[in-house]
Amino acid sequence: MIYKVYYQENKSRNPKREDTHALYVEAPDDISVRELIQAHTPYNVEFIQALDGNSLEYEKQNADFALTEFPEA
Repeated sequence: MIYKVYYQENKSRNPKREDTHALYVEAPDDISVRELIQAHTPYNVEFIQALDGNSLEYEKQNADFALTEFPEA
């Protein structure tokens, strides 16, 4: 399944909506996504959204859509 992860780049600052970014990750479940993000980035995860069907097709039309891959542990 593909997940859209909303995050802040810095954990030490208070989150601001204007600084929220998104990335896309393929994983079996949202727990795995959170573990990948925590293991490989300094990001502060705000929300993880599962994408399928029409919502996935809509996101794929976005020019910024690209799956983020992390190295195997």
